Amino acid sequence: MDWIALVIVTGIKTLFLLLVFLTAVAYATLMERKVLGFMQLRLGPNRVGPWGLLQPVADGVKLLFKEDIALPVSEPKLYAVAPAVTAVAALSPFLAIPFADRIAPDVVTFLGSTVDLTRFSMNRGVVADIPGSVLFILAVSSLSTYGVVLGGWASDNRYSLLGAVRVTAQMISYELALGMAVIGVLMVAGSMRMTEIVEAQARLPFIVYQPLGFVLYMIAAFAETCRTPFDLIECENELVAGYHTEYSSMRFGLFQLAEYAHIITVSGVAVTLFWGGWQGPWLPSGLWFALKTFALVFFFIWVRATFPRVRFDQLMHFGWKVLLPLSLGNIILTGCFLMLWR
Repeated sequence: MDWIALVIVTGIKTLFLLLVFLTAVAYATLMERKVLGFMQLRLGPNRVGPWGLLQPVADGVKLLFKEDIALPVSEPKLYAVAPAVTAVAALSPFLAIPFADRIAPDVVTFLGSTVDLTRFSMNRGVVADIPGSVLFILAVSSLSTYGVVLGGWASDNRYSLLGAVRVTAQMISYELALGMAVIGVLMVAGSMRMTEIVEAQARLPFIVYQPLGFVLYMIAAFAETCRTPFDLIECENELVAGYHTEYSSMRFGLFQLAEYAHIITVSGVAVTLFWGGWQGPWLPSGLWFALKTFALVFFFIWVRATFPRVRFDQLMHFGWKVLLPLSLGNIILTGCFLMLWR
């Protein structure tokens, strides 16, 4: 009976999370256009629905019904599957991010049997509460790079290929720094399970102990998501649209979905590791997590409206000669601090 309950509860939580996540991704696009319009003294989308709130729905319908131009490329299967690889890899990590504390009672009666929901964390606000959830998130989110590389290479376009080569170099350079930036948090928490890391921040969020780690994580996250000032894989003045130059219709839409899903995911991870996750007074735990994640997504948009794009050599120089040594220094300082403290 416990296994049946596990399948049912996991299915319900996955469907709920997928619905909320896709809605958040759709309205993150509207939020970016509105915020950029406000910061650049223009209106932004305001024609579809009140205050333009139905614009994401109109955009989705338009992408679904636009002509899907099938190019005579040399690898049509890889060309077709690349957007799906990127989208799935961007959506999956959120399964291991705890978005609320307890969302169900510890014990329920189902078909005359008593089911213990504390087993496998079925009563908690997370779909997959696995011991190495930090590793799972880092590993799966990095797979989205393969979709971008496949799409750029299979497009048979020199601009797309250059965008794919750039994302490969960018990910190798900043994936390492991003992974090392979270090691300090893991050392302080003594666990790699996301729920236990949040519970360890009941008194103080880890941003107090790891301010340098948070700054390094956010810089690497901007590069990981290929956002301004590190959006060199699709800079229009050099590469037209980079890796997705030859894509149209919903395949192009999947690449866009993956980009904003990735932003929300890295923001959710930052909230969980550094800002106490769902922890907070008075308000429901899920609302606290949503508000903190929303603030970081706003920060991504704010930076796009503020900072210019760097050159590619500056990107490489900063990643290997500044970010990586600082990440190593943060680990050493955290280790020294823990030895003195304990």
